[in-house]
Amino acid sequence: MAELAGRLRQEVDRYSPGEKLPSSRELVEAHRVSPVTVSRALARLAAEGLVVTRPGAGAFRAGPRRAAAAAESGDTSWQEVALSADASADQVPRSVDAEGVLATLSAPPPGVIELSGGYLPANLAPEKALAAALARAGRRPGAWERSPVEGVAELRGWFAREIGGPAGSVTAADVLITAGGQSAITTTLRALAPPGAAVLVESPTYPGLLAAARASGLRPVPVPVDTDGVRPELLEGAFRASGARVFVCQPLFQNPTGAVLSQERRTAVLHAARQAGAFVVEDDFARHLAHEDAGPLPSAIRAADPDGRVVHLRSLTKVTSASLRVGALAAHGPVLERLRAVQTVDSFFVPRPLQEAALELVGAPAWPRHLRTVAARLRERREVMLTSLARETPALTVTHAPRGGYHLWVRLPDGANEEALASAALRAGVSVAAGRPYFAAEPAARHLRLSFAPAAGDSQIAEGVRRLRTACEEALG
Repeated sequence: MAELAGRLRQEVDRYSPGEKLPSSRELVEAHRVSPVTVSRALARLAAEGLVVTRPGAGAFRAGPRRAAAAAESGDTSWQEVALSADASADQVPRSVDAEGVLATLSAPPPGVIELSGGYLPANLAPEKALAAALARAGRRPGAWERSPVEGVAELRGWFAREIGGPAGSVTAADVLITAGGQSAITTTLRALAPPGAAVLVESPTYPGLLAAARASGLRPVPVPVDTDGVRPELLEGAFRASGARVFVCQPLFQNPTGAVLSQERRTAVLHAARQAGAFVVEDDFARHLAHEDAGPLPSAIRAADPDGRVVHLRSLTKVTSASLRVGALAAHGPVLERLRAVQTVDSFFVPRPLQEAALELVGAPAWPRHLRTVAARLRERREVMLTSLARETPALTVTHAPRGGYHLWVRLPDGANEEALASAALRAGVSVAAGRPYFAAEPAARHLRLSFAPAAGDSQIAEGVRRLRTACEEALG
């Protein structure tokens, strides 16, 4: 890729500003390289400001860089001091590292099969239902007025019923509407833990949680999980050793391992938190991602918590669209006012038209049909990926085959370099997520997270795994 970028860099001068460069197909034929190599080379030139890429139109020579050159002439080195001098010697310096999150948010280059993302593809997302819901929501009386800071009452009531279950242990008054799950995580961490404090997290865990904690000046302390979820004896020890007053967990189809916290351990987790005088943050992100063969799901931990020990997080984003940033948190007691205050200061409230659209969507006849379709398709995709991995990449070990969620956690052979494998996979035309960003400390073994959700279909999953085999041959020998 670097060699091709160098050639193209020299050729760009032959074109006038705004003039179109040869098409990707022409570059592939002229330089005898793959479409992926061409896409990455053009992306590098675009980052350098030499070309401009326009989806559907091609690549063009960029215009003069007068404004950029003027900006580059300034001396910004002072910012290194200013950005690192905000913590005293006894505080944890803030670090804002979004690399692990961007790995699942960024779209891969054209021609690359995506096995790294965390959202449904267009052919599984309820796009028609969403469009209809948004149109109906826009015509609702008061839809464009400001929202109550807690959220629209009807939507709060719907989330309360979803979280509390048949027992009705959660009411609308316990619910705060949030701008998706990540916003709920950030709000909760800021409300429950002061800067410099330790916060207990599962190991491995979702990189967005680790990034949010560190950006808030918190210190993530890992507690290992196995196929039954977090290990209670280690959780109790971590509370004692760290002095933490917050434990964040995903008890249902945990990301990335797919583990489901057993009933016995759910009781033990609440007991450990009670002994430590701590909160449990229950991130129930995968409740609507259960597979067709999952069987009855356990109730939320929050549903059996009368004392306000658990702060429950829920989102509609994963099962609908990355752009439907609507979620909720449920809490009981004085902590709810703290949570409401933090969110109000940060963002005032979630836009009311988006809340009304979410309410229209979950109340439509298409909603249960969509959930059934997703459950069936995710099961099929899981089986395709498991079968393909067993056939194509026997050196990789699937540690657990979950019946919910959208990914597999794959262990690499001892001594393998996961970053080298992820890079080789991209060169082979498939994007995968390296496991390192999922750990708060050094991992005991190397892993990849492979997602079967974002691919266009079963055949693309199988082809992606075949390309991963090529990468394994290159990186693992």
